[in-house]
Amino acid sequence: MKIFRRATQFLLLSVPVLLFFSCKEEPQTVEQVNYNLMRVDLQSCAMTQRYSASVSGKQDIAIYPQVSGTITRLLVEEGDRVKKGQTLFVIDQVPYQSAVAVASANVKAAEAAVATSELTFKSKKVLFEKRVVSQYDLATAENALLSAQAQLAQAKAQLVNAQNNLSYTTVKSPADGVVGILPYRAGALVGPTLPKPLTTVSDNSQMYVYYSMTENNLLNLVREYGSKEKALEAMPEVSLELNDGSIYEHSGNIASISGVLDKSTGTASVRAVFPNPDGLLHSGASGVVLRKNELDSVIVIPQSATFEIQDKVFVYKVVDGCAKSAPVKVERVDGGVSYLVVEGLNVGDEIIAEGAGLVREGTRVVAQAEPAQENKSVEQE
Repeated sequence: MKIFRRATQFLLLSVPVLLFFSCKEEPQTVEQVNYNLMRVDLQSCAMTQRYSASVSGKQDIAIYPQVSGTITRLLVEEGDRVKKGQTLFVIDQVPYQSAVAVASANVKAAEAAVATSELTFKSKKVLFEKRVVSQYDLATAENALLSAQAQLAQAKAQLVNAQNNLSYTTVKSPADGVVGILPYRAGALVGPTLPKPLTTVSDNSQMYVYYSMTENNLLNLVREYGSKEKALEAMPEVSLELNDGSIYEHSGNIASISGVLDKSTGTASVRAVFPNPDGLLHSGASGVVLRKNELDSVIVIPQSATFEIQDKVFVYKVVDGCAKSAPVKVERVDGGVSYLVVEGLNVGDEIIAEGAGLVREGTRVVAQAEPAQENKSVEQE
């Protein structure tokens, strides 16, 4: 019985010792994770910058009546092509024809009054030379003539005004173009204070496409070409992506860049001109201007190689087999799928190419460098 107790005590004392030595002898392992890596290298980049744009005709002329009256004739329909000087509307002409007749009669009466005053003045002048009438009578006759001549000039001006008003009853197109919406029809009472124009005539032979360029893009453009004027001369042609996603078959040219930035948006307005021989483009449409820019010796990385903290972009460099975060300055390209690295990476750096957002600082990674991609075409928002 004593022997059994001693054996039990021995076993109880020896078990913790064995457990201690067994735990101490278990090796500690450091987890290594396989990641897709890439070695940073310079490459050529065909960058396409994308700008949301609005389309308008070369001229979008709102047609307002210059006189009041009822529309008696409507000679066009919406969408009609019209020539400069072509009649669009006719406003009731009767009251304006009457005004012309009255003004014309007033002119004739004033002309008769002038003729009478001239005869009186000449007669007074002869009598004054013969000392039959006084200087006062002669001066009075002369003043009467001057007054009659002034009334004649006033009557002629009123006639011109009446004739102009009559001509305004025939509303003509001020330019070649396409007729827009017609909110007023025959019988409608119209006037110069209308809330909406009679119609809009759009010259669609050439289309103006407007988009906005950020201040940074404008600065880069001026630095690249030396001045805004030189940039306009040297900038390549641009393309237009239509609302349905197709590319417009004709290229356009940058015609102007606003010299003043919009204070509310910090952008400059840019105008591109596109030909419209087939009439495919319409005023009021929207699209996206595509401007290609060939860049040499730049660094482009996938968006999956980055992560963001408080609006700052970071990558994980592989340093001595461990992941080490590093800030980078980038520009979004390819709709955000790729980044053009402006600052923070050098040729030869090795970075984690995928899943950077799941990596922890100091994680040991297995370097499996991917071959550098050449001549990758990317697009910038």
